[in-house]
Amino acid sequence: MAHIKLPDGLPGIRGPLVFRPETARPLSELAEVLLRGENTLTPAERELIAAYVSARNDCTYCQLSHGAIAAHHLDGNEALVAHVTRDPESAPISAKLKALLGIAGRVAEGGRNVRAADVERARQEGATDTEIHDTILIAAAFCMFNRYVDGLATWTPDDPESYRQRAAGIVRDGYAGLSERLAATERGA
Repeated sequence: MAHIKLPDGLPGIRGPLVFRPETARPLSELAEVLLRGENTLTPAERELIAAYVSARNDCTYCQLSHGAIAAHHLDGNEALVAHVTRDPESAPISAKLKALLGIAGRVAEGGRNVRAADVERARQEGATDTEIHDTILIAAAFCMFNRYVDGLATWTPDDPESYRQRAAGIVRDGYAGLSERLAATERGA
């Protein structure tokens, strides 16, 4: 049960977004820019970073949600997503993404844990300064999102199909405007 009265039936971050629409809009817009905006990292790679950080932070809702979105981008490859969130170094992904996930994991531990050697490894694997920047910002934002979701003790569904369905909607419609779509759903519109 959530620590505050949130709208019924809206799991994870969805309930708090409807509860506080004035903060929902900038949070949704931030997610849109970070995970779907113009970038040399694919949406799948950025969603993997979000899922990996969420797994490191033990935020079940965000890990499953963003893992499902990553899998949707990867033609349903849930096994790859599970491998990445469990052990990215042995996952069949690019060396560059492994290095970026290493940086993201350091951010999940604490921002000052990112070392020059971590950044140099990413550069050696072809990561640009923008990709390094965006990886750190995605990781930092997901530390906040994870703590927001878990700090309010929001509801986390057990059914993987519910995450798959939401993933398809996010891939189709994006994060921008999510708060408005949720509010409309809550009003029955």
